[in-house]
Parts: sequence; C-alpha cells; structure tokens
Amino acid sequence: MANTPTPALYNFRRSAAPFSSSRRRALQWMVAGCGCAACGSPLHARLLDFDLSAVEIASKTWAVLGRTDYFDMDNGGNIVNVAFIEVPDGVVVVDTGPSKRYGDALRGLIEKTIPGKPVLRVYNTHHHPDHFLGNQAFDVTTIGAPQSVIDNIELEGNGFTDNMYRLLGDWMRGTLAVAPGTALDAAKESVGGRDFSLFYLAGHTSSDFVIRDDSTGVVFAGDLAFLYRAPTTPHAQIDVWRESLGTLAGIDKSLLLPGHGPSDAKDESLTQTGDYLDWLHGTLSEAVSLGLTMNEAMILPIPDQFAVLGVVRTEFERSVVHLYPALEDQLYPVIDVSK
Repeated sequence: MANTPTPALYNFRRSAAPFSSSRRRALQWMVAGCGCAACGSPLHARLLDFDLSAVEIASKTWAVLGRTDYFDMDNGGNIVNVAFIEVPDGVVVVDTGPSKRYGDALRGLIEKTIPGKPVLRVYNTHHHPDHFLGNQAFDVTTIGAPQSVIDNIELEGNGFTDNMYRLLGDWMRGTLAVAPGTALDAAKESVGGRDFSLFYLAGHTSSDFVIRDDSTGVVFAGDLAFLYRAPTTPHAQIDVWRESLGTLAGIDKSLLLPGHGPSDAKDESLTQTGDYLDWLHGTLSEAVSLGLTMNEAMILPIPDQFAVLGVVRTEFERSVVHLYPALEDQLYPVIDVSK
C-alpha cells in the first residue's frame, strides 16, 4: 500500500489561513511543523493538544463534536463527530477521528469518562480520513465495518493520509492508515450486552455504514447527514444519496448524530442535506446546460438558505470540481462522427 497514489478526486486544498499576514498564525505554522527541539515547549504542546470533551446526548451515550470548519492548523483536523457508548460489559465507539493523535486523545477521554471498561467494538462509518485515521489507538480486531468500507480504506487510505500530512503537518505525526480488522454484513450485532442495528447504505461514498443503538434509538449516520455545515462530495452519487436519506428518515429513532454538526432530534439534518443536494445538482446541471466553464460555475451565487452553512463556498467550489465532468458527459455525450 505504500505506493498507493494520492486520490485526485478528494481534492484536499491547503487552507489559506496558515499563510495569512497574522504573526500569530505564522508562528503557529512554523512551530507546529518544524520538528525541532523547540517543539517540546509548552506553546507547542498547547497547539497540538486536542483537549477533547464529550457531551452526553442520550443515556450513557456521548458525542465528541467537531468544528464545522475545513481542515487547518488551528483545528488540527478536529472537524468530525465521533461517539462512544457505555454498554453493560464495555464500550462501543463510532468513528475515530483524523489522526493517531486524535485517536489517542479520544481513547484517553473514553477511559476518563467510563473508567475500567474495555472497548469492545469500534465502527467506521466510511473511508474518508477524518473518520478512520484514529484507528491506531484501538485494537484492530475490535474495529468493524462493511467489507466495502474496508476495501475503500485499503485502496485510498494511504493517499488520504499523505494529503492530511500536507494539510496538518505535525498534528498527523505517526499516523498510518489502518483498515478495520472485522468485516460486518449482518443486520444486527450484539456487543457487550447491547443490540445494534446495522444499515448498509451509499451515496456520500460507495459505502456508507449507519448504526442504530436499539436501546436508546440513537442513529449514527456518518456523513450521509450534515447539519449547519455544507456537505462534502468527493465520492458522491447524489441520486443514491437522496435514496439513503429517505431510508434514514424512515428509521425509528430518538436522535440522529450527523457526521458534522450538532445532534438532531427532528431530522433537520436529513432535510437540510437533501435540500442542499437538490440545489447543488440542479444548479450545476443548469450551469452545464448553459455552457458555463467550471470557473464560471464556481462563482455562481449561493442562496441565503445555504449561505449560512459552514464552509459552504469552499465546499461548493470543490463540488464543482467533483461533479462537473460527469454532468458534462451526461448532457454532452461524445458523438461518433465515424458512423
């Protein structure tokens, strides 16, 4: 896997923030990435400390909520929601974050919150790097996902890791792409005395794994759902994604935790994500039909309804890159002039 090429479609972009004129930002960039003896200073320790905290969203169920930002040196990649659940005989974890450093911090938080109980199962919801690159902090045999998620991590994980190192520098130190050790395909799984329903969906990626805690009714939707943050689309199939949103809406639940944004008791994340995808697909399809170039499409206005979403302009521009070529192929098929 060491020679796996960097996946071009994910289109990670180095944030402009570290190169701003702010002396503070410049100092942070240099200190965090220098790899020198001074990196043992208190300043460096503070900069590279995630200082994670958890909020109890249901009985004995905690979410660690990430920022609704893009990856940068200030947040260290802490832009994702992960969760952990105390079950009778141990702990269940949903996603592990963007790096080994994050995974270690998450493991420490779990041990502090639920002392003395082992982690029995870790679920990876899909193969995007902010959701699985903390896997090193956990026993690989406890990490489970559908075989298709495992295959995606094995295919693209090293390339994603390389890109994350470029974006986040020393925050990523020691991080390797570790695929889950257990392939799951059952509709239900009992872990440590607690039953979980498992759903095998797609649309955000080719394989999106959703978990429902049958005791509390909490649904962990991964990146099929976003709330107050623009959805990402590097591997999106929007028609399939819309079908999965319909499936999620039909699941009996007390609460839904999206991959990004606050917990959701009213399916607001499903509505918001669906509305955004409909607007995005319609806008880009119209732009292609009008003959706009990608650069022209990138500067189209964003409606007020979506302009309030986190990093919406950045994600819209990235979505143009991700989705425009396929739309052009659909609307302007190649004509065989030899016939």
